[in-house]
Amino acid sequence: MNRVFFSSLVPIVLLAGCSLDDLLEANAPSRVPSGSLTDPTNAQLLVSSAVADFECAFTNYATAAGLITEELADGNLNAAMTHYDRRTFSRTGGLFATSTCDAVLPGVYQPLSTARYDADNALRILEGATDATVPNRGALLATAAAYSGYGHLLLGEGMCSAAVDGGPELSSQQLFVLAEQKFTRAISQTGAAADIVNLARVGRARARINQAKAQEAAADALLVPAGFRKNATFSTASDRASNMIWIMNQRGILVTVEEPFRNVSHMGVADPRVRVINSGGLSQDRVTPLWQQTKYPAQDTPMPIARYDEAQLIIAEAQGGQAAVDIINRLHTAAGVPPFSSSDPTAIRNHLIEERRLELFLESHSLYDKIRFNLTFTPVAGTPYPPKSGGFYGNTTCLPLPDVERDNNPNIN
Repeated sequence: MNRVFFSSLVPIVLLAGCSLDDLLEANAPSRVPSGSLTDPTNAQLLVSSAVADFECAFTNYATAAGLITEELADGNLNAAMTHYDRRTFSRTGGLFATSTCDAVLPGVYQPLSTARYDADNALRILEGATDATVPNRGALLATAAAYSGYGHLLLGEGMCSAAVDGGPELSSQQLFVLAEQKFTRAISQTGAAADIVNLARVGRARARINQAKAQEAAADALLVPAGFRKNATFSTASDRASNMIWIMNQRGILVTVEEPFRNVSHMGVADPRVRVINSGGLSQDRVTPLWQQTKYPAQDTPMPIARYDEAQLIIAEAQGGQAAVDIINRLHTAAGVPPFSSSDPTAIRNHLIEERRLELFLESHSLYDKIRFNLTFTPVAGTPYPPKSGGFYGNTTCLPLPDVERDNNPNIN
């Protein structure tokens, strides 16, 4: 089932001895009957599937965002992936537009759109059911709403624009509004589990800070308890269920950690939050030095979707001044690096941006932080790209709505 609103043509081949009617009546054991996708008795499975789809989309997105920014650099021989690092994607499409969670290389638009659809589909079905017919319905409603919120949120952060369910083209800001509504739905749901409420609080704070609603964002973040962390979980069962950053950097040696995140220190003290080692070897292309992150040391290492320290950094951004310095220094104390001191608003803000860069390394934040803080993408557009691939760095920052969506969505010109 293709859940993004672009079409795919599937040819029907008549096999010897089979009529068309025979083929149409045949059962495909790998396909779920469409009725199962609307049956409230399958609500738990539908929500669990939506969560799994989001976790796959999330690790794909974090990898792609790391390549577009300076967290990761291309070290592979596949030109399709080089566009991330070189920032040369266009609306004609490519890996970012159509690569799925079942593919080897990271996609953005289709995995996130699929995850968003699945969560909204589960939400619709649960809203049409009753507590009598669906056990634990309140908790399931909250979970579906929260993960729908994150689907909308990351589409807004990664894409210049997107479409939802074949609707009109939506700007990033419009997607953040939708994300905020979904998070509010999760927070207000009777029966919601505490971890889902806090996941939605951090998500809504993130959506609100993206809309420059700083005080409302801080109000959400202040309610997040110390130690909170909600992870995307992975396993060794398949590549689809794995931590994509580990696959690309450790197993496949297809990407390297880029120079700005090597040997990071503060006042001469190495910062353990950016745990990077020089392997002494080369990436797959046999040209690029292989630096490896150790934040995700195994195929099944979880990735934080939302956590207390992220909430604290949102509070620091909203409040500024000594409150921000105090939060930064609590993070420094936990990391074992020297304290930061300043009373200059510009210096505090600049250090807060740096603090987010290090504290949230490889956690999906790098791309939209560059966009919303108006930071320079380096190397600048027009700089020659390394000889192994050629060409020049482009000016892609957010990813454009691809033609595959435009051409198949009647609500987009």
